[in-house]
Amino acid sequence: MSTTITRSSAPPSRVYVARLAGTPVFDPLGDQVGRVHDVVVLVRVKGAPRAVGLVVEVPGKRRVFLPLTRVTSIDAGAVITTGLVNIRRFQRRATETLVVAELLDRQVTFRDGSGVATVEDVAIEQQRNRDWHVTKLFVRRSSRGGLLRRGETQVVDVSEVTGLAGSPAQQGATALLATLEDLKPADIADVLRDLPVARRLEVARELEDERLADVLEELGEEDRVSIVSGLDPERAADVLEAMEPDDAADLVSELPSETATELLRRMEPDEAEDVRRLLAYEENTAGGLMTTEPIIMPPEAPVAAALAHARREDVTPALGAMIFVVRPPLETPTGKLLGVVHLQRALREAPHELLGSLLDKDIDPLHPEDGIGKVTRLLATYNLTAMPVVDDEGRLLGAVSVDDVLDHLLPADWRDADEDVTDQAVDRSAHG
Repeated sequence: MSTTITRSSAPPSRVYVARLAGTPVFDPLGDQVGRVHDVVVLVRVKGAPRAVGLVVEVPGKRRVFLPLTRVTSIDAGAVITTGLVNIRRFQRRATETLVVAELLDRQVTFRDGSGVATVEDVAIEQQRNRDWHVTKLFVRRSSRGGLLRRGETQVVDVSEVTGLAGSPAQQGATALLATLEDLKPADIADVLRDLPVARRLEVARELEDERLADVLEELGEEDRVSIVSGLDPERAADVLEAMEPDDAADLVSELPSETATELLRRMEPDEAEDVRRLLAYEENTAGGLMTTEPIIMPPEAPVAAALAHARREDVTPALGAMIFVVRPPLETPTGKLLGVVHLQRALREAPHELLGSLLDKDIDPLHPEDGIGKVTRLLATYNLTAMPVVDDEGRLLGAVSVDDVLDHLLPADWRDADEDVTDQAVDRSAHG
């Protein structure tokens, strides 16, 4: 008769890392200093791996190293420290292994020859000398043999298996993806930056197209080019289609010319045409900054229809604050731009009220050749989050949003830089 073993309540000195991730970290006075992001261990050829510290995410999304010698208590809902937290950004050394990023989903082999299993969680336990060691693994069987059938789970002693220090190629992405499920795209991008290149690509391949598209928009140039170049061309084209056209154009412009041409060829013609049109403009102009997919409505549309469009998940808050009212056709380049309707104004009107009666015609539109300096000044002058871009005939070509302007005003590597470094760069730019 087979038996399925599950994780039972552990002694206070034993902590499962997957459960620990996300736990608040407090100083002795009870003030929260951050949250646990991962656990750093040293995997040795002989003996149990030794846990040496926590990677803690502190305000500003900076990840810092907290030695376990400075941890006074680890409970289910809180980690208490001595109050001494190193503010320098964590950088993994060659001898260190991150449990969540690198050990979860790793395939291990039972020493008794009963088969292989996949690691789903790792337990660390404090020893009498106060050191922390990896002592238990929560695994899922992947082959018949022993007492358990395929797919059943088991808690095993770390000494019962081999392969924990195996190559990253043995590691899948299932458990790590589970820890990313509720994170925002910017937070997932932070996680991917910390992964080895091969592991990063493996996780990216398992994300859904829309999810990966959102994450790529939050990554720096080098990382996203690496990921897209490592995808199957058909999949890469699908992901580009799921991105905002302006972000897709930025990414395509960063790719080798042969790769860019191939991906554009595989994209849907309408999607590829939007990207090609944006690529024709200089990067720091309104045309290069704009998206071709703001909220566009005809003047006879009711307020209710405009609000329904503004509620769509794929519409950013910056673009959702404004409805662009045009003559047909409604696809960019549209008919003549008649004016804009601000979301706040629409919210104050009856659902059946027509957009044509609510127009703000006092906003001077941008032209695609206008530089980023003019774009920034007009956004600030009108206190807007987005502005229309029109051609010489007054047809709407797209819209520039404040978030896209910020992306280009900040240093190129701002997503990868420490907060203080970014602040210094912005300060230099502001005082030019």
